[in-house]
Amino acid sequence: MSELKNDRYLRALLRQPVDVTPVWMMRQAGRYLPEYKETRAQAGDFISLCKNTELACEVTLQPLRRFPLDAAILFSDILTIPDAMGLGLYFETGEGPRFKSPINSLDDIKKLPIPDPEDELGYVMNAVRAIRHALQGSVPLIGFSGSPWTLATYMVEGGSSKAFTKIKKMMYSEPQALHLLLDKLADSVTLYLNAQIKAGAQSIMIFDTWGGVLTGRDYQLFSLHYMHKIVDGLIREYDGRKVPVTLFTKGGGRWLEAMAATGCDALGLDWTIDIEDARRRVGDKVALQGNMDPSMLYAPPARIEQEVETILAGFGKGNGHVFNLGHGIHQDVPPEHAGAFIDAVHRLSKPYHQDND
Repeated sequence: MSELKNDRYLRALLRQPVDVTPVWMMRQAGRYLPEYKETRAQAGDFISLCKNTELACEVTLQPLRRFPLDAAILFSDILTIPDAMGLGLYFETGEGPRFKSPINSLDDIKKLPIPDPEDELGYVMNAVRAIRHALQGSVPLIGFSGSPWTLATYMVEGGSSKAFTKIKKMMYSEPQALHLLLDKLADSVTLYLNAQIKAGAQSIMIFDTWGGVLTGRDYQLFSLHYMHKIVDGLIREYDGRKVPVTLFTKGGGRWLEAMAATGCDALGLDWTIDIEDARRRVGDKVALQGNMDPSMLYAPPARIEQEVETILAGFGKGNGHVFNLGHGIHQDVPPEHAGAFIDAVHRLSKPYHQDND
């Protein structure tokens, strides 16, 4: 088993004692950092950056050089799997991701291959191996994927969407077609995440960005069911250590109990949920990650500290809290505000863990 110098993130996910509350940020390697912008310019575009092992490793490490974060997260994109299935991912300036060949019919779905993670997605595994090597056991590495429902929304809509009319039309008029697509995606994601674990990812996160646009019943059928299938198929212990799994549904606060029942180790919370309420509902089953509003990082550092204290007090004493934002950090946040946030979490959380010393 490889030794970790700082394993408090993994310990918190497994609800074990820690000295201070661990913290990392979704999108911590990204556009709010000037050094990231330079590296991206060097790569030429976003996809080239993801596919270049050396540069993907470099941007993963950039935030760790600046801040005492408790985890690194693989630099990649949630849409790597649809791209590997042949949909032709590209990015339109100011428009976000687009696919050259979106899914239009049951025939399209039947033709989709299940990508081999070490072949079509080998560049992701190369990045995981390179990052894990470069970290030298300083902090754990988080691997991730989009959820089947979230991936399907992009594949059927052809890109980002506000109303989700195409995917919902398929869901209500051709549910069997959508279930076939989600099933293929669940199989692909399971293979992909297990390959990340074998390549060196020490924790796994599933991002269900668009689960919150569904009704409660449809969420269970079309999103949670497939995440549960993935959780059941994941390698949960590797290299002599447990591999914790975190599920994050943006807008999923209504369904925390059902999410916790999948057998995952932790739930990511967005900022619309009160963490005290979340802990009361599921606290003895899973760890909780979250959940400051990312926009709070625009505030002066004193206000950020106040918010950190409020969230820490909301979770209260005991184990099982990973501090994070409720979604990704915004690209125009001053890096020093992110620094003040991370410092505040470590400093202000000490009293909540005194019994663990």
